[in-house]
Amino acid sequence: MGRNLLMSSLENASFNIIFQIIFRCVTFIINAWVIRNVGHEVLGIMNVRLLLLESTILFLSREPFNRACLGQKEEFSWHQIINQMWLSVPLSCVLSLVFVYIWLHILPLGNPEYAFQYAFGCWSVALSCVIELCSANMALLAQLFCFVKLRVALDTLHIFTRTVLFLSIIIYDRSLALIAFSLAQVGSIAAVAIFYYLFFYWYIKNKPLYAKGALKSSYVPDNILQKLYENVDDFHFTSLRDFLPKWLGSVNSSFNKKLSSLTVSFAKQGVVKQLLTEGEKYVMSVSPVMSFSEQATYDVVNNLGSLAARFIFRPIEDSSYFYFTQMVSRDLPLHKQDQHKIQESCVVLSQVCKTVSSIGLIVLVFGQSYAHTLLWMYGGEAFVASGLPVQLLRSHCLAIVLLAINGVTECYTFATMTSAQLNSYNYLMVFFSISFLFLSYILTYTFGPVGFIISNCINMFARIMHSIHFISNKYKNTGYKPLDGLNVGKVFLLVLFIAGCICKISENKLIHVSIILHIVIGAVCFALVLLAWVYENRQLVIKMYKKVFQAEETKEKISVD
Repeated sequence: MGRNLLMSSLENASFNIIFQIIFRCVTFIINAWVIRNVGHEVLGIMNVRLLLLESTILFLSREPFNRACLGQKEEFSWHQIINQMWLSVPLSCVLSLVFVYIWLHILPLGNPEYAFQYAFGCWSVALSCVIELCSANMALLAQLFCFVKLRVALDTLHIFTRTVLFLSIIIYDRSLALIAFSLAQVGSIAAVAIFYYLFFYWYIKNKPLYAKGALKSSYVPDNILQKLYENVDDFHFTSLRDFLPKWLGSVNSSFNKKLSSLTVSFAKQGVVKQLLTEGEKYVMSVSPVMSFSEQATYDVVNNLGSLAARFIFRPIEDSSYFYFTQMVSRDLPLHKQDQHKIQESCVVLSQVCKTVSSIGLIVLVFGQSYAHTLLWMYGGEAFVASGLPVQLLRSHCLAIVLLAINGVTECYTFATMTSAQLNSYNYLMVFFSISFLFLSYILTYTFGPVGFIISNCINMFARIMHSIHFISNKYKNTGYKPLDGLNVGKVFLLVLFIAGCICKISENKLIHVSIILHIVIGAVCFALVLLAWVYENRQLVIKMYKKVFQAEETKEKISVD
């Protein structure tokens, strides 16, 4: 493609971060309203049980195909990629039947009052997963061809539709909270899927006109058309039929053996990774560790503690994974690849490691002094009275540091491993999964809900060690040292330590006198920490500023021309 992959990845990450913030803000407002007006138990069923069903089906049926097909497209034909992606639809149907049966007949609900709404919710979530995967091929193409603004529009549509449907029903009748959640889930996903097909129908129909210079639109500005149709020669789809599966005469022609093998590797890995990602929710659902009310409280605190991960780390990881799959070949040694790409990817990995590690440390330090303040503002005095929510949130702050480092190092590892290495790593992931579930079960009974966080920290630390070992071996004799980015700098650490001490003193002495003054002191300390980081990483900041500034200049020139 003729597109700047690094700039596209950065732009995609930026928009993802913005919309993750918007989406989570909307979700937190809705959750707070549900807690106060509907109850903890309903929130626990929605956010733990039903969303766990959704993530289980989607992760196992979509993730393997998406990760495998995000590799360098030159290796496979588009028909093979499209055929491969469509296999996720029948797989999701089978998984939906299996997991809905488990959710309805094996996992206990406890309260018969919500039995009908719960069953309706399970089938609705399964249906939404199947609908979403019917447009998964278009979502993949949108990412490969860098349709960043399309992703922004669809995220906006998804948030708006889901929020409006949910609030419209629940305000009308609060007793229908689970029904409202289910209909909002199906409606928002269906709207996004339909919009994908409408957009590519319009795009394909007008592409020849734009190439001839004959396309003009009264409702789409010329600069947006320019952006949409830049480098149109590499987009070879001529009809919506090209997005549908197509039999090419034989299995070997219709499906690429290497791509299928890679998908199977990611599928094996996906099972254990899902257990690692949502392990505590599986333990909650299978064993009577906590009631739905307690699960809702844990979920609220867990979501607040994962703000940085959801808002910043996940979008960075997704964009980084896409970037590394395009820059580094899985099957060739580094010395046989384009050294310019290897050097650039090494620098990017180092800089991303430094950035996310710094963010994680900031969250850890300030979280110790402002966990109580944040929870008090969110749930009120009664919510923090027991002290458990504050303890959970402070523990989460330690997990966030490990989550930041693990996310980036593991994303590079998965993006550059060969199929054989992925298969070998699957066995290690099985060990991680079993150990994590065992530790979660034991530590939860020993330490309560905090045990979930402790087991997660132990698990992530072990995975970080493996990823660091893999990356070190990969760059062993190259002269590149991407893991140096984990050294965040002495000046930054010193200022961060002093700021943490000041904020802790402020919490002990001033929080009962003036919570506003406590927040102001934290804001000043936070600004000083940011200045220290910018000073110590001024070359990186200047470099990124120049890249963004040059990209804007290029866009302006294109618009003028």
